[in-house]
Amino acid sequence: MSATRSPKVSERVAPKAAEPAPEQKKRGAHDDDGPDFRTLLHAWLESHRSSLLDSLRRLGKQPIGSFFTCLVMAVALSLPMGLSLLLSNVERLGGSWQRAAQISLYLKLDASSHDGEALREQIKGLPGVAEAEYVSREQALNEFQQQSGLGEALRELPENPLPGVVVVTPAQVDKPALEALRQRLAELPKVEAAQLDLVWVERLAAILKLGDRFVFGLTVLLVSALLLVIGNTIRLHIENRRTEIEVIKLVGGTDSYVRRPFLYMGALYGLGAGVLAWGVLAFGLNWLNDAVIGLSGLYGSDFALAGVPSADGLSLLLGAVLLGYIGAWIAVARHLSELAPR
Repeated sequence: MSATRSPKVSERVAPKAAEPAPEQKKRGAHDDDGPDFRTLLHAWLESHRSSLLDSLRRLGKQPIGSFFTCLVMAVALSLPMGLSLLLSNVERLGGSWQRAAQISLYLKLDASSHDGEALREQIKGLPGVAEAEYVSREQALNEFQQQSGLGEALRELPENPLPGVVVVTPAQVDKPALEALRQRLAELPKVEAAQLDLVWVERLAAILKLGDRFVFGLTVLLVSALLLVIGNTIRLHIENRRTEIEVIKLVGGTDSYVRRPFLYMGALYGLGAGVLAWGVLAFGLNWLNDAVIGLSGLYGSDFALAGVPSADGLSLLLGAVLLGYIGAWIAVARHLSELAPR
């Protein structure tokens, strides 16, 4: 009985033993193609994770030195950004600057108050106009009497010699646009003359242009200094790990593998500097704001400095990280060729 059943058992078992396992089939199908995409991606992510953790660990070993390096970078970043924000706040004094560039429309003497109000409503709807105010002949005479001190003499006049005026506040302070707006307003009916004080506009444009150029030049200088700070800092880290890098390259480590931790270190320096710069700017503007509010209150204004906008703060962070990365890349690229194994 056992002899007759053994061939059948062997026939059932043999094919199953000879058939490869599913895992072996899967591995065998990819043996010729090399490692699959998931394996390569996992290895790449693991390499970057280990480089990032190594950079964090090395910066954590020198907290004071790392903090002061970030603080120096933050000062270099916050100065141009702070001046730019102050310039933007100065431009927010739109009412004062625009009043300096107002267009005065002197109406004809036969224009009634109804004509003046209708003209004011028409002008308010024009493009490039922020506000329009009508001053009647009687109101103009009363204001002139109060301001000139000639009230008694002016009352002896047989009739009011002053015309009605429409005071137009432009939407933006731009010399060509203001001149075009003045010419357009001068052609309106019931308008005798249109006057624009272009000297104030030219002075304002010159001040803003000077401020923009100063901020741009300062930004270029401080960004160059920031790249030097990052480069020297990364160079010191490279020198401290010279022997380690030479061993890595001796056993076949690629330049990208050697470069990666230092690039993460530069980006981390930039991130820390960006956070500190954002905090310095927020604190500095808040500190100045008390004095600005007190000064503007003496002039009957409610002007106050605006804080750091979120978009500008995020741009500052991104720019700081990018500058740290670029500075580290330059430093590593310069010194990596010197670290060939001997």
